[in-house]
Amino acid sequence: MNQVPHQGQSGFDAVAFDLLTALIDSWSLWIEVAGEDALGRAWRRNSLHRVTTAGAYRSYETIVEEAAHEVGLKSSHADELIARWAGGELQPWPEAQSVLAQLALQGWRTAVVTNCSQRLAEAAAAATGHHFDAVISAERAGFYKTDPRAYQAGLAALGRPDPSRVLFVAGSAHDVPGAGAIGMPVYWPNRFADAVPVGAPAPVLNSPSLLDLPALLVGNYS
Repeated sequence: MNQVPHQGQSGFDAVAFDLLTALIDSWSLWIEVAGEDALGRAWRRNSLHRVTTAGAYRSYETIVEEAAHEVGLKSSHADELIARWAGGELQPWPEAQSVLAQLALQGWRTAVVTNCSQRLAEAAAAATGHHFDAVISAERAGFYKTDPRAYQAGLAALGRPDPSRVLFVAGSAHDVPGAGAIGMPVYWPNRFADAVPVGAPAPVLNSPSLLDLPALLVGNYS
């Protein structure tokens, strides 16, 4: 039987996750498909910029292809990436599964809010081995993060709780001001030691991994 989480100590009732950077090492597959580290990272960054500034949803797969062309790759690279992603080749970060297992034992409600199509969101979520209460893609929300309506769709899937009581686990830097703008506190597993964007609310915790998350949620982090 699941334990009841100690929301009274931490102040949270649920947890929403970015998926493709917070929980999943998506960068490695992009680099592998590109065939070169710098080129794969440039492709990934270009795609991130396109989706985080897109607002209303349009085909994620098309955006990935456009980003490939922008950095000198071919449509076949985009096709391979999407096929391998849909086929289950994305892998979670080393500690992600054990951390999610701890949250399940503590009884936390969890959701994903992620910038991709629904079929790719579900494939990536499945790779974590965790059952989420909701998987909200940009396609399902109708908007890409950092549009506030993407985060709000995640809250709606959790029953519209007070945003201040849902901890958002950020992936990339854009999620810090994005989730913060609607009042969600942020835990940032900041693996690349990026700077907090100027003007963004300070994360509750800026950590190099997910490992501090369970303790923070039960109010035992110091």
